[in-house]
Amino acid sequence: MKKPAKKERVKSIEHESSYIRAYEDIELLNKPVMRPVRIELEVMKPEIYLQAMNITQSIVCFGSARVRPEKEAKAQVAAAKKALAAKPKSKALQERLSEAEGLLSLSKYYEEGRKFAQLAVKKGKNRFAVVTGGGPGLMEAANRGAFESGGKSIGFNITLPHEQHPNPYITKNLAFLFHYFAIRKLHLVMRSRAFVVLPGGYGTFDELFEILTLVKTGKKEEIPIILLGKEFWNSVVNFRALASYGVIDNEEARTCHIVDTAEEAWDIIAKFYKIK
Repeated sequence: MKKPAKKERVKSIEHESSYIRAYEDIELLNKPVMRPVRIELEVMKPEIYLQAMNITQSIVCFGSARVRPEKEAKAQVAAAKKALAAKPKSKALQERLSEAEGLLSLSKYYEEGRKFAQLAVKKGKNRFAVVTGGGPGLMEAANRGAFESGGKSIGFNITLPHEQHPNPYITKNLAFLFHYFAIRKLHLVMRSRAFVVLPGGYGTFDELFEILTLVKTGKKEEIPIILLGKEFWNSVVNFRALASYGVIDNEEARTCHIVDTAEEAWDIIAKFYKIK
């Protein structure tokens, strides 16, 4: 059998996977053994962009991706009622209507979230960037308020089993996509000067209790933690009950400020930082 010519052999070697420069080898970077490198990349990439734009302080706004503006929420209720009228005995459709009505009751917080971000940008005189998870719903509301007011609007999105797109109200080159929740949380927390938490589900609760834990263990300095939506938060979280069982103390039960309006939320932050 005829041996390949030297030039052909060299060309063949140059196309072998081992010969690809390591930082250009996507197959290599996706191997389990390279997880520490991928984590470091997720830490560094947003840091480079944020430093370039001189972003050092932020207000983080959490909230449900499912809560829509009132008009859209009413349309969802109307569609659910129409579907149920056609099949009145359907348990699934009854549950769908109940969920739509619940989301409609929370739709007012879309405008409150939007208004709060507007206040943070205008009255804070662009001191704070507004940061969210970058998705739809109440995250979109806060990004929208900041974007429309000419402030820096940042989105820290994450890959999920169901595809999630960034909302359109994020400043150019300030939308980031993460794979690791831990690194996403790192960036949410490290520049934060306040947390404003609107109604939400598992993800919102996870983020709320993460920041509470970090503050109470001294891993994060004391900052305002504000729950926006009195009826919702007083019905789903009972900090006083936790204190009554002794698993937290009474001072910890008073860590969160529970308010009902954007103005109240901003006033707490302004007082904390002595912003006139």
